[in-house]
Amino acid sequence: MNAVNSALISPSNTEVLLSTPHQLKQQYPLSATLAEQIAQHRQTIQNILGGKDSRLLVITGPCSIHDPEAVLEYAEKLKQLQTELNDQIFFVMRAYIEKPRTTIGWKGFLYDPHLDGSSDLQHGLQQSRQLYLQFIEMGLPIASEILSPLATGYFDDLLAWGAIGARTSESQIHREISSHMPYSIGFKNGTDGSIQIALDAIQSAQNAHQFLGMSQQGLPSVLHSNGNPLPHLILRGSNTGPNYQCGEIEKMRSQCKTQLPALVIDCSHGNSAKNPLLQPEVLRTIIAEREQTHVRGVMLESHLVDGQQKISSDMQYGQSVTDGCLGWEKTEQLLTDIAVHMRQQCFEPLA
Repeated sequence: MNAVNSALISPSNTEVLLSTPHQLKQQYPLSATLAEQIAQHRQTIQNILGGKDSRLLVITGPCSIHDPEAVLEYAEKLKQLQTELNDQIFFVMRAYIEKPRTTIGWKGFLYDPHLDGSSDLQHGLQQSRQLYLQFIEMGLPIASEILSPLATGYFDDLLAWGAIGARTSESQIHREISSHMPYSIGFKNGTDGSIQIALDAIQSAQNAHQFLGMSQQGLPSVLHSNGNPLPHLILRGSNTGPNYQCGEIEKMRSQCKTQLPALVIDCSHGNSAKNPLLQPEVLRTIIAEREQTHVRGVMLESHLVDGQQKISSDMQYGQSVTDGCLGWEKTEQLLTDIAVHMRQQCFEPLA
């Protein structure tokens, strides 16, 4: 037997069959009532991004889900805060189950829900959809990053908003998949700070495409898309500094050949120098300058406990295992202060 044939049948190349999207949706179905709720949430997000609703869109939650119990506790707190601040802020629960890796590492709850390298993707699919339905039953819209194109069909009926990361905004398949999704999707600027890749992606995603994909029955198919309802730009800073300030946004407007699309600002990553505790400072500046910048939404990485930790046998409850997050108490106080400030229609810098 030659080396090529040997590699093809070695244990490292084994295949494990998974449920199809149709089968998973039958196992964890979405009711007609919740489907209508999701449709309303998607429309609200589009209204905010389109300037028809003056509230601030706030996508907040853990950098990534790893502990269902902790993230459900976070969701309960967010639901309560929504009732208090609904006149000024529309919350979307950040429910990321996939994590892009620069080299190697934990790929997220979808791929490794046991956090032990067992890669029990079938269990990850089941647990992720079940968890998503629990969030939705609480009345929360949910958001995630589109990473694996093959995973989108399992959750396309549940998400209210999606994001394409800085490293995948240039990917043709991610642009095509975005054009096929029924919810608004934001594209992040490149890690070098350039927005042109994201602007090109937005233009592509707005249009119809025919592309190779997977059907709900798990078969290779030609997918026909109609274009994304409202693709927009996410400013996430760069490797060299932030890009959320009014001056930076005005510079983009002057350099852009067409009108800038709707803006959402990621308060983390390059805009906070990857320090989660600097996110409040970023958000306060955004709100103070919003009259000039017309920013429609923001993203926060927030969990029950400040900071981050490594995956181990002795982990702190409610603390991120990927990017560092802002703890709940600080998050709650920050968003309450922001809402009070917005009610007063005062655009002076917050203390």
